[in-house]
Amino acid sequence: MQKHEDFFKNVYAVVRLIPKGRVTSYGAIAKYLGSARSSRMVGWAMNAAHSPKNGFVPAHRVVNRNGELTGKNHFPTPFLMKELLEKEGIKVVKDKIKKFEEIYWDPMKELEL
Repeated sequence: MQKHEDFFKNVYAVVRLIPKGRVTSYGAIAKYLGSARSSRMVGWAMNAAHSPKNGFVPAHRVVNRNGELTGKNHFPTPFLMKELLEKEGIKVVKDKIKKFEEIYWDPMKELEL
């Protein structure tokens, strides 16, 4: 179990670096952490991110590779993820981010390993 906990902590560290008004994908985080085939595990980490023991993790800034809000049902309400993104100036229509390519934040390019 310790290995999963360490992976989750690393995921949260990356997610906390995503600037307001930007988003990234589960796969981009997995790739940055050297585990490119673990995007689903990043999703599991995002599902667990709401626990108070993890502190603030801006999980609303992590979407699927198409810019869709696939994690919205893991928030306290199914509308909260969209509301949080819109508060940051991100336009969401039918659970998909508009101009996704323009606001996409790639940790491989933005962060140094």
